[in-house]
Amino acid sequence: MEKYLTKRKFSDSSEASNVDFSKHSRVEINLPDLPLDPGMRTRILDYDPNVRDEVRRAYLLKGPCQPNSHEFPYTLFGKKPRRFNVAWFNVKEYSTWLEYSVTQNAVYCLYCYLFKPYVGAQGGGDTFVSVGFENWGHKEKLNQHVGGFKSVHNQAWSKCKDLLNNKQRVDVAFAKHLTQSSIDYDIRLDASIDCIRFLLRQGLAFRGHDESETSANRGNFIELLQFLADHNQSIKDVTFNNAPLNLKLTSPDIQKDIVHAAAIETTKLIINDIGECFFSLLVDESRDISLKEQMSVVLRYVDVEGRVIERFLGIEHVPNTAAIILKETLDNLFSRHGLSISSLRGQGYDGASNMKGELGGLKTLILNENASAYYIHCFSHQLQLTLVAVAKNNSKIVSLFVLLTNVVNVVGDSCKRLDRLREQQASKVIEALGLGEIISGRGLNQETFLIKPGDTRWGSHYGTLISMITLFPSVLDVLEIITEDGATPEQKCEADMLINSLQTFDFIFSLHFMKKLLGITNELSQALQRKDQDIVNAMNLVRICKMQLQNLRDSGWDSMLTQTTLFCKKHEIEVCNMDAMFLLPGRSRRKYPKMTNLHYYRVELFYDVIDLQRTELESRFSETSTKLLLFMACLNPNNSFAAFDKNKLIQLARLYPNDFSDMDLEILNDQLETYILDMLNSSEFLNLNGFGDLAQKMVETKRDKVFSMVYLLIKFALTLPVSTATVEISFSAMKIVKNRIRNKMGDQWMNDNLVAYIEKKVFADVANQDISNMFDKMKTRRRP
Repeated sequence: MEKYLTKRKFSDSSEASNVDFSKHSRVEINLPDLPLDPGMRTRILDYDPNVRDEVRRAYLLKGPCQPNSHEFPYTLFGKKPRRFNVAWFNVKEYSTWLEYSVTQNAVYCLYCYLFKPYVGAQGGGDTFVSVGFENWGHKEKLNQHVGGFKSVHNQAWSKCKDLLNNKQRVDVAFAKHLTQSSIDYDIRLDASIDCIRFLLRQGLAFRGHDESETSANRGNFIELLQFLADHNQSIKDVTFNNAPLNLKLTSPDIQKDIVHAAAIETTKLIINDIGECFFSLLVDESRDISLKEQMSVVLRYVDVEGRVIERFLGIEHVPNTAAIILKETLDNLFSRHGLSISSLRGQGYDGASNMKGELGGLKTLILNENASAYYIHCFSHQLQLTLVAVAKNNSKIVSLFVLLTNVVNVVGDSCKRLDRLREQQASKVIEALGLGEIISGRGLNQETFLIKPGDTRWGSHYGTLISMITLFPSVLDVLEIITEDGATPEQKCEADMLINSLQTFDFIFSLHFMKKLLGITNELSQALQRKDQDIVNAMNLVRICKMQLQNLRDSGWDSMLTQTTLFCKKHEIEVCNMDAMFLLPGRSRRKYPKMTNLHYYRVELFYDVIDLQRTELESRFSETSTKLLLFMACLNPNNSFAAFDKNKLIQLARLYPNDFSDMDLEILNDQLETYILDMLNSSEFLNLNGFGDLAQKMVETKRDKVFSMVYLLIKFALTLPVSTATVEISFSAMKIVKNRIRNKMGDQWMNDNLVAYIEKKVFADVANQDISNMFDKMKTRRRP
């Protein structure tokens, strides 16, 4: 045998040891993480031969990297600066293969990257594969690269088509006479897609514990497909026992591939709908059931009909919420979908402080790259939650809310204790009425209860503070009952510790202080979460809120101390001597700075927390963002365009220097005068309600073409994320899709489920045939 076969020679023993001759060996690669930028890709020949076709197919399905909205830099050629012409992307001969690398400022060929063999300098050598073409003054080089019918480029193009077209494979060509088998396959695949479509729209699980024929719990997918087969004879004839053993299209891998294909087609519709429109970015992060940090990304834009659209783009797993990590993750997501940061015209975040920080946050990183991506506080999120989170930077405020949560949990632990709390409160109300301390009347002295503070329940913290102050004596009575009648020694001990903690000046002062602080911002928080935003009034409330905080800092200390002292005396709690030395319980005097109680409560607590709130409001409602919103309010069509102000709208346009040149501003100045006269004298523009109605009516009457610059300002006003809850909806959906039972879902699997579940309306427009075609292109299938 050795006479006819040549033994393979290894250069060293390490090379021989690394060779895996097992026929089951397989190299795994994460296809979604493949770099989209052609200047950052690994050579196709450097991939393992077993995965090259998968990599090629993944890149072909993504399409060429064409960042249309990128600000292409100039390069000096001789004495003349030149840059890449974005119009080349739309040239028929180049549109399917021409790619631009943002990192290298050069263009490449997708087809040649995937299949070009080494043929020396033919077809430009490796210029369009690894080096990159950047001679912008010689467009004819692109035509030379394409070449004739037998060129290297066209041969590579032919191989790309063959790879994606399963029907053209040799084994399929030999089986063309099996027409009926092909029809059966299509029916079987279509039935599987229908079942998966139903489960995705409902957010239901797919798998069962045992999917064998004798199992009573085969999972939703198999059971639904069986139901469909029982009620449709044509499906029954080609599924389950009537299908080939290796082509039933019911395995878990097949299910995941179909879901992935559905998510790709759904996202493709969203990206196509955005097109070249400007959009705003909404980002938030949250932990899923398996305690993994997930970043939800939503885009807000105005479609061709003038409607405001918010679309869920995806969930991205992030190792931590550091701003630089979030920015890198966002860049990768944008690259995968062919989006550009330069198209951003607004950004809104809620949650982690590093996502809104002025110095190092994600907001600032994006603003450094695109100054027109203005940050606007996400109005639909309760501002109160953020202010509580900011206040918790002070350790004493953290202790306050931890203690309140413990009290609510202990007192509200059972129906029996809640009944006792109601009884105690009712008896005290009757006693107060008898003494004339309170009056009776319709709607007064209604039954109340302790409200549990929750980070996802808007207004709950303020409600907790109010209810605690109102029910304070009744809460103490219930805790005393627990110390005597508790079921276990632990319950008695816990209740006794809570009584001691509640009856301190420290707790009472923090309780009344935070109640006062959140009371100042409560009206603003309520106004900001209304759907029908009145921007002018909202900004006035922001200004008033800042003034109230400043007044509280300047002259509110004495009244706060008096209020706390009166409450303590009423409930027989020892009042703190402000001139005595402060000693934090549990700390050594040597390890804590020497200060009086007055200094601690006034400076370390009172001033410190107020300053944190003012800084937060300034960050969320900076002078620039406030001006931006007030200027945009001048476009409001309510009350016959009563808010219209041409000068402010010109100032608004100046905030977008990349979209309005000096010449455009002159044109806009004249256009605004004609625009307002037309609006006031056109009956169809009377009785409009908000920017949304105005934009849609302008598109309907073709005024968006006549007053194109004014319409652009209206689109910017609509694009800014002043009122949205889509990000929070995505987290609610995540808890439905990835629940306790499905806590081991992978990131890509969860993302695919969420895209189809959240964007149900878009998913409904995706045809089964499109999903089927994408499913066939994703892998080499045994399609008859």
